Amino acid sequence: MEKPFRFDLLAKDGRARAGVFHTPHGEFSTPIFAPVGTQATVKSLTPLQLREIQASLILANTYHLYLRPGDELIAEMGGLHAFMNWPAPILTDSGGFQVFSMASIREIDDDGVTFKSHVDGSTHHFTPERAIEIQENLGADIIMALDECADPHERAYNETAMLRTHAWAERCQEAKTRPDQALFGIVQGGIFPDLRAQSAEFIAALDFPGNAIGGLSVGETKEEMHKILDVVDGILPENKPRYLMGVGTPDDLVNGVSRGVDIFDCVLPTRLARHKSAFSGRGRINIGQAKYAKDPNPLVEGCSCYTCQNFSRAYLRHLVAVKEMLGSTLLSIHNLHTLIDLANRIRQAILDHRFDQFSKAYFQQPLPQPGITSNIQYPISNIKHQTSNIQHPTPNL
Repeated sequence: MEKPFRFDLLAKDGRARAGVFHTPHGEFSTPIFAPVGTQATVKSLTPLQLREIQASLILANTYHLYLRPGDELIAEMGGLHAFMNWPAPILTDSGGFQVFSMASIREIDDDGVTFKSHVDGSTHHFTPERAIEIQENLGADIIMALDECADPHERAYNETAMLRTHAWAERCQEAKTRPDQALFGIVQGGIFPDLRAQSAEFIAALDFPGNAIGGLSVGETKEEMHKILDVVDGILPENKPRYLMGVGTPDDLVNGVSRGVDIFDCVLPTRLARHKSAFSGRGRINIGQAKYAKDPNPLVEGCSCYTCQNFSRAYLRHLVAVKEMLGSTLLSIHNLHTLIDLANRIRQAILDHRFDQFSKAYFQQPLPQPGITSNIQYPISNIKHQTSNIQHPTPNL
């Protein structure tokens, strides 16, 4: 019987990779940017709108869904796909990062982590086995091993956290029971190349169907991040997808792909939208500024997203000024389209064996000066951009 998960590596151009990952809820092409739906929803967007911008993988958060509405309730409702009416692949993280970053009080030992909920102060305990149980209730296609995040610059603690992450990965692998879910291991080790190399070798040896790189974009410099990606790229198996957790600016996508990364996610696009900001080339537009009050131009000239094809800067500025929620929706559509479109352009460049040319052209764009809006466009590829007519049937689970 064919395995429910398979990664087909279709092309390499330098260290950049283009592939397809197959799941029980369909396939997705890589490189890919995945919108984050923390609480079983990508903020301000409907599932149909996500499909219209060609999102083919979304994330949900184990920690938040465990607290509200509860993983058992979601299981009773048929799992996340049925609960949120999303027919395509879903990835859930283990909740480890949120426990370490959001819980008000926590105690960590080799067994797991005890923490107080940020919602009501109640006490909870996550072990690797419990993290797997919760994610099996949620029913995502890709689930993550419980890991321990640490300050990236504290070597002694990073070594302890890395070894604990390795032990937890083995326990997660042992606890997993559902064959229709792909469990990914996570590489840790802070900014220390030797620890990252040790972690990548250990996680790779466990033979997960995919591997993640955690503990980045948490306070280190971009140069430190790139150095770590350079290390793990040469160690993680080529025939498995690599997922860079929680990283996702336009520059990050180009830099990450050039270092062998396949999957990206980040809350930034929708968070920026809620704060009146939009991606534009390598810069950003603060559409709340008064200078846009009478501007008839689209948000970004030449952008093919629904927002830019239908609305002026003046209208968008009006929406955010009067705090209409449509403003957040339209800016979120644009920001997510920008990253998904960029990932598609990168993929085509890899398939055409011109990624180096694409990358050089991208980074030759000047960064905007403070206070100046950039309207620079990404290098053009031969991808056709159209409004999607995808139907959105209720998942048959």
